[in-house]
Amino acid sequence: MSLSQKKDQDNLFGDIDEWLEDDPFGLDEEIKIVIFKCLDCNGTDEVPDYIIGEFSVDKNNDEEVELHCPHCNGTMIRAKNVPSD
Repeated sequence: MSLSQKKDQDNLFGDIDEWLEDDPFGLDEEIKIVIFKCLDCNGTDEVPDYIIGEFSVDKNNDEEVELHCPHCNGTMIRAKNVPSD
């Protein structure tokens, strides 16, 4: 291996080390949690915000994301949007 090839290899690995230190995948970011409440059994569930984003892709801005309740398989909506009893 020539000296110039060795320098190129060292630069390549230096760039990788720098890239890994920058947290490119967002693993150190805090995950925002949204509380959902079931309209049928009043059970609650904590749902990561990125999951809600996945379900809202096909919805209009004014449409509510609805999930299935893990307790009774009913309909869950954001807890702040649940009509009061």
